[in-house]
Amino acid sequence: LIIAYPFPMHICVPGGAGFIGGHLCRRLLNDGHRVTAIDNFDPCYRRTMREEGIEDVPRERFTLIETNICNTDAILHALHARSVDAIVHLAARAGVRPPIEAPMAYEETNVGGTQSMLEVAQELGIGTFIYGSSSSVYGTNDTLPFAEGDPAGEPISPYAATKRSGELLAHTFHHLYGLTVHCLRFFTVYGPRQRPDQA
Repeated sequence: LIIAYPFPMHICVPGGAGFIGGHLCRRLLNDGHRVTAIDNFDPCYRRTMREEGIEDVPRERFTLIETNICNTDAILHALHARSVDAIVHLAARAGVRPPIEAPMAYEETNVGGTQSMLEVAQELGIGTFIYGSSSSVYGTNDTLPFAEGDPAGEPISPYAATKRSGELLAHTFHHLYGLTVHCLRFFTVYGPRQRPDQA
């Protein structure tokens, strides 16, 4: 959606030092865009792994803001004068199994953090919001292959519930403020610098 634009854009990538975010930042920069990444370097896996994803990128077009996405005021202050065209929100606590034992931490980051980034988009007049959701939102659906129009109302894990909540929040901001929203339901993403707990 972004890379096809014929002119350089300024993209904010919450989660920009993560696995998917680091690859996206590098691609956007290689295509001539400016990138502001936001990441708190959560210790769910080694910081050095995240830093590898954004090392050696063109620093004249790349800014890293190290803060928590729930810190709305800090993000508003950091982005206020930056003229951002779109937010690609990839920051989240990931994994289906861990939140069963620590659901509040996942709710805070995945739901509260998404609310925060949507508020940033609305407050700063950023017109496009791309949200990294998950195939887990399909829950008990047993129709294969999955389709975008399949029901997603019965998540079966706290993680899935937080990602579906993020989708619903994004829809609410689209309805109330006209924010252009795209929700990407990732399945099993793999490749260099993937999370070490994955296959």
